[in-house]
Amino acid sequence: MPVIKKYTLLSIQSVAVAIIILLVGLYAGRFAINPSDLLSAIQKLPSVLIDLMMTGQVSEELTQQERIILLIRFPRLLTALIVGAGLAVSGAVYQGVFRNPLVSPDILGVASGCMFGAAMGLILPGSSWYTVQLLAFVCGLSAACVAMFMARKFGSNSILLMLMTGIIIGSIFGSGLTMLKALADPYGELPAIVFWLMGSLSASSWSTVAQLAVPVVIGYGLIHSLRYRLNVLCLGDQQSRSLGIEPAKLRLVLIIISSFIVASCVATVGQVAWIGLVVPHMVRTFAGANNMRVIPLSTSIGAIFLLLADSVARSSFTMEIPIGIVTSLVGAPLFAFLLFRFRQGGSY
Repeated sequence: MPVIKKYTLLSIQSVAVAIIILLVGLYAGRFAINPSDLLSAIQKLPSVLIDLMMTGQVSEELTQQERIILLIRFPRLLTALIVGAGLAVSGAVYQGVFRNPLVSPDILGVASGCMFGAAMGLILPGSSWYTVQLLAFVCGLSAACVAMFMARKFGSNSILLMLMTGIIIGSIFGSGLTMLKALADPYGELPAIVFWLMGSLSASSWSTVAQLAVPVVIGYGLIHSLRYRLNVLCLGDQQSRSLGIEPAKLRLVLIIISSFIVASCVATVGQVAWIGLVVPHMVRTFAGANNMRVIPLSTSIGAIFLLLADSVARSSFTMEIPIGIVTSLVGAPLFAFLLFRFRQGGSY
């Protein structure tokens, strides 16, 4: 089978697996759902979505099981799918731009900025959940912009200098987060901050899906169209210029798009570790370094990874485990295995 057809088929299969896991996730959970309830809920989905878009409320008569499927599980699973895909494709782009398989999406301080903004929103009087998300998004995107601005101000567009400024900005926002935790009310605000930092999909709704889908889908579309240019960029600046690509501008565009996706995801569900590092790294071990294949495969496998992690988080125990704990417990050993395989002569 030709290589292109082989990886096209693999991409289609991974998307199909993600859809199957999503459907199984609608059925599985601590609250028992009958297959007939699942079928009737899926049939009522279009009318429910129209009601929510037009009036913000559901006017159709729904059973308790249908409400659980359509208003709790479905938006939560779609949120997991979008966040997993967004973080994974952002990680693939960052690793390609910085030509380093150990780079993760928070290397420019995006995650640290999001966490600082969310903590600030949680301790401000009168703040709503949307205020928390807005502050997290603005601070996360600002962190990446400041890191890139500092690198340019230092008079260099080098990748190493950008990584160093990202570490500086991440450390500053991390210190600010520690200060906010010290100032927070230990009986109300501090537990809320700690719970948010662990990552959770429990507050997902159809509005969450809508606000996440726009930046992630648009961002992925732009990244998908730039896959070949990213391949050229990985060859080095001199080779890129010889092929008619301005590396500094392309690098800036890709970083901005990826940071926008990461900030949107982290601002909505909190810190979800390891996906942006492990999934692209895993894809490269069996698909090679060609971003024409790595980008779509990372997207679909990232969605599968977080869908499975969310299923474990909400179904394994009587209480829900924060999603960040599950991704860390699975991601760290998996990454160690990938490193061991690479050292033993595995492909990369």
